[in-house]
Amino acid sequence: MSEGDRFASDEGRTHWLRHACEWSFLGAKPKRLGVAVSGGSDSMALLDLMAWHCAEKGIEIFAVTVDHGLRAEAKDEIALVAKYCAKRGVPHSVLRWEWDGQGNLQGKARKARYALISAWAERKGVDVVALGHTQDDQAETVLMRLARQSGVDGLAGMSRRFERNGLVWIRPFLFGLERSDLQDYLTSQGILWCSDPTNEDDSFERIRARRAMAALSEIGIDSETLWMVASNADAARSALDHYAWREVAENEIVTMDHGDLIFPEHFLTPRTQVPAEVGRRILIGALKWMSGAEYPPRRSAIIGIDVGLMDADRHTVAGCLISRIKAKRRINQKLRITREYNAVKDTTSSTDTLWDGRWVLDGPHDADLQVRALGEAVKDCPDWRETGLPRQSLLATPAIWRGEELVAAPVAGLKNGWEATATGRGSFAQFLLSR
Repeated sequence: MSEGDRFASDEGRTHWLRHACEWSFLGAKPKRLGVAVSGGSDSMALLDLMAWHCAEKGIEIFAVTVDHGLRAEAKDEIALVAKYCAKRGVPHSVLRWEWDGQGNLQGKARKARYALISAWAERKGVDVVALGHTQDDQAETVLMRLARQSGVDGLAGMSRRFERNGLVWIRPFLFGLERSDLQDYLTSQGILWCSDPTNEDDSFERIRARRAMAALSEIGIDSETLWMVASNADAARSALDHYAWREVAENEIVTMDHGDLIFPEHFLTPRTQVPAEVGRRILIGALKWMSGAEYPPRRSAIIGIDVGLMDADRHTVAGCLISRIKAKRRINQKLRITREYNAVKDTTSSTDTLWDGRWVLDGPHDADLQVRALGEAVKDCPDWRETGLPRQSLLATPAIWRGEELVAAPVAGLKNGWEATATGRGSFAQFLLSR
C-alpha cells in the first residue's frame, strides 16, 4: 500500500512529506545542500521539498543537472528545471558528459554522474547531495540483485546515506515513498515534470525489472515487499559490519605496515574462530580499502584467492597483490595485501593531492613535480631493504618525480624531505563501517 493512501487531503500529504524530509538531517545539518535534478517526477519533488526544508532551516540549496548528451529531450528537461529554479531563486548548474561509446552505457553514465557532481560540489562548497531514489527504485534494485544471486549486501539495496568521492550523499525518499506519492504531490502543487522515454526501453535491465514487478505483484511481491526485504537485509548488514569492525579495531586481527594490510593466513580457512561471513567482509573490505574500488570483487574472484594461494605464494585480485609471509609453523603464517604495481603504473597526480586515492604526500611541493608509482626505480633507492617491506610492495608506492628524474621515494627510504602516509581513506577499521 502506498504511503499516499493514508493521506486524507493534499494538505495532509504536503505537511507529512515536508517534515519527513527532516529525517535525513537528524545526524548533522549541512551548510550547503546540493540536489541532483533530472526533470523527472522523483527529482522535481525532491527539489521542491528540499527547497522548502532549506528555507525553513536556513540551509543554502543548489541544484545540479547532468546532461549525458544522449537524448534530444534532455534540452527540454533542463529548461524545465532551470525555469523552476529561476522562479524559486535556486542556483542551477548543468554539467555535461559525453559517452565514448565503450563499455556499459548505464554503468559508465552512473559513474560519470557521481564524479561530475562530486567535483561540482567541491567547487560550490556543497557538503551533502540529495538523490531522488524512491521505494520503487529500491525494489527494482533488490529484484535485479536477486537475479544475480546476491547475498546480504546486495539484497540490502541502496543506502539512505553514504559517502563517495569525499562527499556525503543522501536519499531522503528511501523510507517507503513510492513514485506515485511524489507525482500526487507535484500535481497538488501545480509543478510540472518530464517523462523519460527510456523508461519504456526494455534493453535496460532496470526497465525489465520494473515490468517483472508488475507481474510479481499478483502473488504479493510488490515494491513494498521488496523494500521491506531491503530494510531487513540492511539491518543484518549493519550487524555484520559491526562485528567485522570489532575484529579489526578491538581484536586487532589485521595490522597495517606502511600502507599494506597483514592478517593471519588461517583467517581464510574454516578453522578460524571468526565466522566465515565476518572474515569474508574483512577480506573484501581490505581489497576495497586498498584499491578504492566502488564494488567488491565477484564471488568467484574471492574463492579464487584461496585456490590461487594453494599453488603459489602470490595471487592478484581486484588490483591488489596478496602474498604469503612464511613462518616455521603454518598456523603462524600471515598474508600481506598490497597494491598491485600494474594497477597504478599509469596513475599520476600533483604532490598536493591524493595519489591513488589514499596516499598523502608531505614535503617541498612544487608545480613541476609529479607523483607516480616507484616501479623498477626501487633499485635507485639504496636503503629500500632496510624498510623491511617486500620489493613487490615498494613497486606500487608513491614516488616524487621531476620528469624522468626520481626526486624521492619516502616509503622506500629515499626521503629527501618527503613523507608519505596512506591516510586518504581513513583507518581500515573505520572504513569497514562506511558504505
